[in-house]
Amino acid sequence: MMKYIRVNWIHVIPSEPTCIYSEVDSNRWERRKVEIYADGRMGFAEDGRSVGGSMLSTEPLPAEDEIAADSQFVPTEISEDDFESIWAAALSMRGV
Repeated sequence: MMKYIRVNWIHVIPSEPTCIYSEVDSNRWERRKVEIYADGRMGFAEDGRSVGGSMLSTEPLPAEDEIAADSQFVPTEISEDDFESIWAAALSMRGV
C-alpha cells in the first residue's frame, strides 16, 4: 500500500527544492518523487530514471512526526490523486 507525502522545506537555498512530493511504499521506501524549486523548476525520479537532479532516497523516509521535528520541514499526507497530478505536471514540464 502506497502513501503520498508532501514536504514543504522552508529555506532560501536556490539549489534546493522548496517542496518535495514522495510516493512511499509500506516500508517507507520512495518509489517516485517530484521536487519543485522556488523558481518553478521541477525535477523527478523513479526507479531507473532521474531528471533535473532529483534522486530517490537511499534509505527509508522517516515518519511524518520525525520529519516535522525539524521546524524547516512541514510534512503533509496527500491523496494519490494529488500526487498523480503533480507527477503528470512534472513529466509534462520536462517533456517526458
